[in-house]
Amino acid sequence: MAVSSTAAPPTPWSKNLAVPEIHETSFVHSFSNIIGDVLIGANVIVAPGTSIRADEGTPFYIGENTNIQDGVVIHGLEQGRVIGDDGNNYSVWVGKNASITHMALIHGPAYVGDNCFIGFRSTVFNARVGAGCIVMMHALIQDVEIPPGKYVPSGAIITSQQQADRLPDVQDQDKEFAHHVVGINQALRTGYRCAADSKCIAPIRDELAKSYTSNGVTVLELERSSEVASNSLGGEIIEQVRYLLEQGYKIGTEHVDQRRFRTGSWTSCQPIEARSVGEALSGLETCLADHSGDYVRLFGIDPKGKRRVLETIIQRPDGVVTANTTFKAPASTGSFSYNGNGNSNGNGSGSGTISTETVEQIRQLLAGGYKIGTEHVDERRFRTGSWASCKPIEATSTNEVVAALEECIYNHQGEYVRLIGIDPKAKRRILESIVQRPNSPVAAPSSQKPYASAASTTATATSTRLNTEVVDQLRQLLTGGYKISAEHVDQRRFRTGSWSSCGQIEAKSERDAIAALEVYLHEYPGEYVRLIGIDPKAKRRVLETIIQRP
Repeated sequence: MAVSSTAAPPTPWSKNLAVPEIHETSFVHSFSNIIGDVLIGANVIVAPGTSIRADEGTPFYIGENTNIQDGVVIHGLEQGRVIGDDGNNYSVWVGKNASITHMALIHGPAYVGDNCFIGFRSTVFNARVGAGCIVMMHALIQDVEIPPGKYVPSGAIITSQQQADRLPDVQDQDKEFAHHVVGINQALRTGYRCAADSKCIAPIRDELAKSYTSNGVTVLELERSSEVASNSLGGEIIEQVRYLLEQGYKIGTEHVDQRRFRTGSWTSCQPIEARSVGEALSGLETCLADHSGDYVRLFGIDPKGKRRVLETIIQRPDGVVTANTTFKAPASTGSFSYNGNGNSNGNGSGSGTISTETVEQIRQLLAGGYKIGTEHVDERRFRTGSWASCKPIEATSTNEVVAALEECIYNHQGEYVRLIGIDPKAKRRILESIVQRPNSPVAAPSSQKPYASAASTTATATSTRLNTEVVDQLRQLLTGGYKISAEHVDQRRFRTGSWSSCGQIEAKSERDAIAALEVYLHEYPGEYVRLIGIDPKAKRRVLETIIQRP
């Protein structure tokens, strides 16, 4: 695909006629325009409809692995420069591993550091955005310097240094999201380059033309089917295999019998050195057939990071391979979507209660002296294996652990939730079992009290009245000498964790604290409101509990 790039036009301030320098590994769409002294590093993707025009302000630098998405405009004033990471002057500097997303405007003099994310339709003008910053949608950053690692919420207008210095820090989930966007666009870059190369695309077309048969059923038929036979692989597993191979991961399989399952003594099946989906599926079915009465799990291996991704149990001793699910991986986001209430471990519950099998697993883990943990992840991050921990479980009884697990499920509706068994001596995991998948209806947790002191449970305010549990928490905080504050967030920003402070509560009595909280509930009736407990000595939070939901 020919790249539309031209030399800078002669002007009163410059007649150098510089032309863009584009690294051979980068992909620049033919429907984009690159003009003048623009240096584009390795593995960059420039999407259709972009305009990178170094004809007034010059030069521009775009670092490796960065993605410039559809409709982005990069331009610069004739006056004004920023100092790049190499110590030279630039009109616009964009670092490596950055994401400049749809319709954003970067107007020089401007500096965007490494690992930054600039959201849809946001503008950066005459400003520096430090490394690792996350700028959400429709934001304006002008005439300021944003310190590294700061979070700019959607719609923010940051035009004074005082505003910039008060911005909150980026959270771990924000970093994971930015990293995921870079990874998705790297896959797109590879795909676009392959599509334009007949030598690369021909084998793929040949593979698609062939059908892999398992018991007389083709891959396409399996993918479209919502009925999964007991001795065949479902569309979900096929799509996971395809995804792992496309991302450059190796495929591994392990098996274990019922007796050794509790100790996590998994044994590798025969190595799968597959180059195609068909070969990988053949290897998987061989492992399933050889160990029909065992647990069998599939996982991907990152050859560079030497770590596992996407561990999934695909067979249990009862012969069940996968639940009846329909797996789809939309090309636009690369996220998973499931229709049905199944899960790969066969122990999810569509009603929101914990299944008998999961309760038995919890009982066995506790009896064996193992610790219990829980993790959650949304559909978008599921493919990258970016699980986040729920609250730690220090419980020693089955009922308390079940209550904590129900709480994690309830707090993360619409996400994957998995149960973790941990060997405290060997400091390794012996069990990972998915107990909830997206789109499964979830009931509220049982009335049984959660573990420990219920230091972070989800309470619900009726009208503007606080329930007994929240009042008890307030009493405990005040008795312990902790400070109290509250935060609120609307439904749109809830998923990004962009909470705003309601203000610190300077209450010395329980009654004053309750009155202040009820005022906040009244001020933000259609939003989430959470109570915060703060240790003034350690300067850290000891409690975050949601007391109102939209």
